[in-house]
Amino acid sequence: MSTSAQRTTLVTGATSGMGRDLALALAAHGGTLLLHGRDAARLDGVAAEARAAHPATTVRTYRADLSDLDQVHDLADRVRAAEPHLDGLVHNAVAGGGARPLVRELSAQGHELRFAVNHLAPHALTRGLLPLLTASAPARVVNVASIGQEEIDFDDVMREREYEGLSAYCRSKLALIMSTFDLAEELSGTGVTVNALHPAHLMDTPAVRAYGLTPAVGTDEGVRPTLRLLLDPDLAGTTGRYFDRFTDARAHEQAYDPAARARLRELTARLTARPASVR
Repeated sequence: MSTSAQRTTLVTGATSGMGRDLALALAAHGGTLLLHGRDAARLDGVAAEARAAHPATTVRTYRADLSDLDQVHDLADRVRAAEPHLDGLVHNAVAGGGARPLVRELSAQGHELRFAVNHLAPHALTRGLLPLLTASAPARVVNVASIGQEEIDFDDVMREREYEGLSAYCRSKLALIMSTFDLAEELSGTGVTVNALHPAHLMDTPAVRAYGLTPAVGTDEGVRPTLRLLLDPDLAGTTGRYFDRFTDARAHEQAYDPAARARLRELTARLTARPASVR
């Protein structure tokens, strides 16, 4: 692992909620901070705040809408082309239960929105950045998941029947955890670790408030366990795990079902594949 002064870390969803606070906390560690967001003004604002608070830290921004896989692939291309190395990747961007949870929303490619943003986008972005991550090893991938997990129905992955936003969110977060376990196995021995965590319960974030839930804790409660997975030297060799905050925990039982993981792996690869003409 690079020293703090040399580290380069990419955080998705860095313009609000826990992502913003995580970005500012990482800026205090120095090195290079890569911030992703979909709103240019808010992205520039967080970057300016980080630079003002920590002038020695290099901050660069990358704009993309993660509900569009074409933009996700392009984001990976741009990061690979511009950055000499990448020591940490935090998938924090999220589509929550939604302000209208009974309205089924779709991504640019026509996939259910929560599944697209919370699972397909992190998978595609990590895949696109693997050459950079492996070349920079040791490196760490941290997937911000949730304790809210619900079994995936492979006969209705896109939730065309009986749609509800929070339920779709919980299924997408389980998919992210299942993908975490698969990628960790695949990357065994490369020096790139992949872990998932539930950072904190009902943080004060736009997604929690939009769904109508009452926040229980501040976003700083989620920042600390996320930073630990990213930076703690004692976790340098830890991979393929799901953490409930600071505790190595057990995810939903479906995450340990080889057949379910194989079905999700095949579906995910098919949905995130780039057209041959743009590879």
